[in-house]
Amino acid sequence: MDFDAIVESIKTFKGVTRKHSIADVRESLKDVYNISGDVYLAFGDDAAAIDIGNKQLMLLATDGIWGALMDIDPWWSGYCSVLVNVNDIAAMGGLPMGMTNVLSSSDDEVTKQIMDGIKEGVKKFGVPMVGGHTHPDTPYNALDVAISGIVDKDAVIASCGAKDDDDVIVAIDLDGQVYPGTEINWDTTSDKSPEYVQQQILIMNTLGKRHLVNAAKDISNPGIVGTLGMLLEASSMGADIDMELIPKPDDMDWIKWFMMYPGSAFVITCDSRNTDEVLDLLNSVNITASCIGKVNDSRKLTMKYKDEKRCVFDFNSEIIMGFSEDK
Repeated sequence: MDFDAIVESIKTFKGVTRKHSIADVRESLKDVYNISGDVYLAFGDDAAAIDIGNKQLMLLATDGIWGALMDIDPWWSGYCSVLVNVNDIAAMGGLPMGMTNVLSSSDDEVTKQIMDGIKEGVKKFGVPMVGGHTHPDTPYNALDVAISGIVDKDAVIASCGAKDDDDVIVAIDLDGQVYPGTEINWDTTSDKSPEYVQQQILIMNTLGKRHLVNAAKDISNPGIVGTLGMLLEASSMGADIDMELIPKPDDMDWIKWFMMYPGSAFVITCDSRNTDEVLDLLNSVNITASCIGKVNDSRKLTMKYKDEKRCVFDFNSEIIMGFSEDK
């Protein structure tokens, strides 16, 4: 096994490098993002959080589907537009409330497949799609979905909350397969019952309400290590992790696994006194969870494999997003 090749594949993965542009958008809006004075969390998290009173936060997130995925399978694109948005709210410890979409397509058959996928996703995750906007005359096919959620202010789980000496937990539903026609979609939901899927979403709400974790993100386009890197960057922290402790299907090689977008997966940090309870709760809903290392204040994410150790990201001189989280 070429450990250097694994590390380099993480650093140069498109799912990681395409996050660099977030910094430019944030810079453009930095003077106005909190013009209301009610923004609690903004750029750098899975969802923005706005204080609505009553000791509650409204969560807002948006995801666009990669054009390449739309070309491969419009139905799966519609389904995933629900999945990725629901996971963003779940990662914050929130309860998803409703979604809207912007659908762009002049192809009636593609539109039908997208909407059929959305409908299946709504039934699976139990979150309504309540409206949106259509562009029926575009020369391209595109889908963007926005979601709202709600969470108690004292139970929200932010990306920027990692603390020195926290345990690092990676939690992934391993009962899945690569979705046909794709290379990096680890499907763990399409063949499962709504009850199975929704229990996995709600478990993060339980972790938040019990105040068991300090930070979390759902594992998405940047992959397992890239997503952990975003969490650490948002927190102005670093970590030392052990690659062999990361949950992985036995028949999957590491480079491919680190590029995978899982259907249900989170990176989490928590006080070591809470680790066993966090692991037990995650495993109780069929999410395989493992403590893979420790948070530190180095602002470097290092990973070891057997006797070798490499720096994957050095946030003293490198970026994924390019900033710590606005709060």
